[in-house]
Amino acid sequence: MIKPCIIGLGYVGLPILMNLSKKYKTIGYDNSEQRIKNLKRGIDTFNEFNKKDLIKIKTNYINIIKKIKLCNLFIVTVPTPIFPNKKPNLKHLKDVCNKISKILKKKDIIIFESTVYPGVTNDFCIKILEKKSKLVEGKDFFVGYSPERVNPGDKKHSLKNINKILAYPHKYMKNEVKKMYSFLGKKIILTNNVKEAETAKVIENIQRDVNIGLINEFYLVCNKLNINFNNVINLASTKWNFLKFKPGLVGGHCLPVDPYYFSHISKKNKIQTKITLAGRSINDSMAKVVEKKILDKLKKIDIKNKRIVICGLSYKKDVADLRNSLSLKIFNNIHKRNKDIKGYDPLINTDISKKNKFITSPNSLSKFNVFIVLTNHTSLSNILKKFKNKIIFYPI
Repeated sequence: MIKPCIIGLGYVGLPILMNLSKKYKTIGYDNSEQRIKNLKRGIDTFNEFNKKDLIKIKTNYINIIKKIKLCNLFIVTVPTPIFPNKKPNLKHLKDVCNKISKILKKKDIIIFESTVYPGVTNDFCIKILEKKSKLVEGKDFFVGYSPERVNPGDKKHSLKNINKILAYPHKYMKNEVKKMYSFLGKKIILTNNVKEAETAKVIENIQRDVNIGLINEFYLVCNKLNINFNNVINLASTKWNFLKFKPGLVGGHCLPVDPYYFSHISKKNKIQTKITLAGRSINDSMAKVVEKKILDKLKKIDIKNKRIVICGLSYKKDVADLRNSLSLKIFNNIHKRNKDIKGYDPLINTDISKKNKFITSPNSLSKFNVFIVLTNHTSLSNILKKFKNKIIFYPI
């Protein structure tokens, strides 16, 4: 019988835990003691799940690795960021592989969901597990890969409504593993090739990043030529195969990271990619474009008599995630110039807001008369309806 443990309870791991806990006796592990404490109290600082949802599920939240050794299937959802030099940073994967190897038993199954470049599961993760545990993958324990497709803030494309890839090249408990994954997706696409599944994941995000980069470039050129960008897009969209992307700030953990993972393994194999990173420079440059628009707007306002607040600081609409947020970067740059300009985001947890010196209560907004909106959350839009007579500026 499968006894699952989800390792890493962030945006990817927690939804998996919530779904599997309905059918299996599941353990949730995270190395953050504070994260575990919060979840036990029914608090999700990412605001993806409410207290009622968290409390009613039957699960144990644990941050001591020895306490998950009775589990026999581990789903790994730890982050895979990049270093400042844009190289892949696999420290979290390395750490979790070292930890699992201490409790790894014969017949255990490990499924990695962290986004990686092709070959990491076999050439990096399995090597650590075998070396530390003295067990042999494919004989003593079994490894698979299932690229995560969690889209934070998107209620339409939740786990139960999406197709999910599962790469599991073993006969051992294959049907049981597939059955378990049927609770994590509308349809499970089974494959035996781990490397192909790893590749599919990164190119899903790269394709989107490149397309947004292209539309951002169109937006900048139209502005420069004094052409109405929205009208142009509406006209172009009348063609049946036109892809309608929106210009904007690209942040978060996936799109700003995955192109560098794929480029890294390409370069390592002496292949110079030409399009993979094409969206990165233009998408990153949008922060300066938006910042300049804000500063130009403020020059036209008599700010001596104005109280200014920059709203919506997370990387994406209706998501409480500040990682790689260009909105946050813009706010920080402007705040350095003028300490009187404040920041506010209704989705950010109170403790995190206090730590970043953001405004923590929507009631405090009544003191301001200039609102600059970067990430227009639904809840923020509703709040701003009360301030119709004040200056509200949407720079993009």
